[in-house]
Amino acid sequence: MILSAETAPIPVITVTNLIKQFGRFAALRGVTAEFSAGKLYAILGDNGAGKTTLLRTLAGLTQPSSGHVSILGANKFRDICAQVGYMAHPSLLYDEMSGMENLEYFARLYGISSRTRCTEVIRAVGLDPELARPVGQYSQGMRQRMSLARALLNHPKILLLDEPFSNVDLHSAGEMVRLLAGIRDQGTTIFIVTHQAALLEGAADEFVWMEAGKITGRTPELRKPESAGDNREGDKQR
Repeated sequence: MILSAETAPIPVITVTNLIKQFGRFAALRGVTAEFSAGKLYAILGDNGAGKTTLLRTLAGLTQPSSGHVSILGANKFRDICAQVGYMAHPSLLYDEMSGMENLEYFARLYGISSRTRCTEVIRAVGLDPELARPVGQYSQGMRQRMSLARALLNHPKILLLDEPFSNVDLHSAGEMVRLLAGIRDQGTTIFIVTHQAALLEGAADEFVWMEAGKITGRTPELRKPESAGDNREGDKQR
């Protein structure tokens, strides 16, 4: 009887020797990593560690100075951009438009004509689709939730979130975490850059630690590696 060898899962994202220079400053310094589908990754580190630069590179908003990025098997971001949702730290919403008007505008850019989808994502983040006042009058927490709704519009396979819990109260943040965990459980791969890592305990599949433009460790629990030298294999998916 011949037993077939177990097939390793194909990474949904692979980055190889990723370098990003801003003048003399290197925001990313040779990042190499693989990430599997259907997992929630928390990207952690101090200010200037390279977290947002890595996220923006995966979102196709920043071109690396050198290195290689493969997402969903594609080497060019334009081939898969419709399958990626991105939430920036700024909301990227139009202040003079209501939440529904914002979502309907972005939905048209994705070729989504149904108002039903806009209503679904507004309700999913805990907001009222009938709220008519302009987004510019929303609280910061409401703007964050509306920005998340915009990122969810196109049923993304990859969801990239930069500080989604910023200025969100603990109750609402907890609801967002439960929503994101449910989306992950449906097969979406999620990356969250955050300084509020404790919110993701029990929800994140892996904590990815960055320092000075490098991945210094990857842990299944919120436990910072002792040093980069103790986890040199952390740059590769286990």
